[in-house]
Amino acid sequence: MDLAGRRILLGVTGGIAAYKAAEFVRLLTAEGAEVQVIMTEAATRFVGTVTFQALSGRPVHTDQWDARIDNNMAHIELSRHADLIVVAPASADFIAKTVHGLADDLLSTLCLARDCPLLLAPAMNRQMWEHPATQRNVRQLEADGVALLGPAAGDQACGEVGMGRMLEANELLADLVAFLQPKVMAERRVLVTAGPTYEPIDPVRGITNRSSGKMGFAVARAFREAGAEVTLVAGPVALETPRGVRRVDVVDARQMYDAVMAEATGCDVLVSVAAVADWRVRSPSSSKIKKESGRSPELAFEENPDILASVARLETAPYCVGFAAESDALEANAQAKRKRKGVPLLFGNIGHQAFGRDDNELVLVDEHGIERLPASDKRTLARRLVTEVARRLGQR
Repeated sequence: MDLAGRRILLGVTGGIAAYKAAEFVRLLTAEGAEVQVIMTEAATRFVGTVTFQALSGRPVHTDQWDARIDNNMAHIELSRHADLIVVAPASADFIAKTVHGLADDLLSTLCLARDCPLLLAPAMNRQMWEHPATQRNVRQLEADGVALLGPAAGDQACGEVGMGRMLEANELLADLVAFLQPKVMAERRVLVTAGPTYEPIDPVRGITNRSSGKMGFAVARAFREAGAEVTLVAGPVALETPRGVRRVDVVDARQMYDAVMAEATGCDVLVSVAAVADWRVRSPSSSKIKKESGRSPELAFEENPDILASVARLETAPYCVGFAAESDALEANAQAKRKRKGVPLLFGNIGHQAFGRDDNELVLVDEHGIERLPASDKRTLARRLVTEVARRLGQR
């Protein structure tokens, strides 16, 4: 769990988006966080304190003069035990108060007296968000080191559409987890390939493989969490695009080759996780091949372009990382593939044992030899990959 043991103080201000905060609390606790909810008086007009107490397992605080705090200094006692403070939703009024250091209730006083990071999730009508005063306040918050989660554009409770909508609970969670990751790839541009390719035989049939894309998508997310600008070239998979990642969808190997070559020269790193088909049918049928008793169709194949090797040979090639999905002799085959492709780093696994699963077991292969990584979930392994790439970039 990404937030195991983290102590999070969640502030809730007045606004219809307060209902999303309830789901956010549920997700935070599911990730192992200890959540203490602080509500403004206006927030209690939208969602009751009992809801948040039930979800967090802790009494909710609303009063600056809370007698449950021994020294009657709730703003000090609560903030000193927090690893970070998140305010979701953060109303236009609360943002303005934070910018100017006003402290007229428990939540605003907590934010002023804190020793930990502060993150705000804005939520307001589009005119309020676009107002010059709010935009000045936002710029000042960022200059003061306060992180903003959102907002997003979309339908609003007032019936209008535009910027100012609070992020959904799962989006807030993803951005919060990303905020906590070391930014070892800040200002780097990373290109990731993921998933299978599909090579057509006729309009309804094709050749593909069992790759689910989960490892590649985890890698893209991990690089984004580490501060990189990430482009993900994805084969045909049904996976949600990681937050903050630009996605390019392709189907076959030649489309993936074209997409990668168009992006490669502007990138610092290429991580080729996709399970690209080595061959394609030379002349796919334009119509469905009918089944004829006693006869099987004869298919002629030709090689697909080698995407990873092609990028590695570029005059201004990015740092290239490969993946090898083998069925046997993993270490020998992975090292041979690394040398054949001409790349400095490669990760390998027994492919048919990992396709579609949420966990994996990888070997790290470079010029110094082979290191077996402990079996783990794919997100953890992706973060390890990011660490290894960042360290090697620093040594170049």
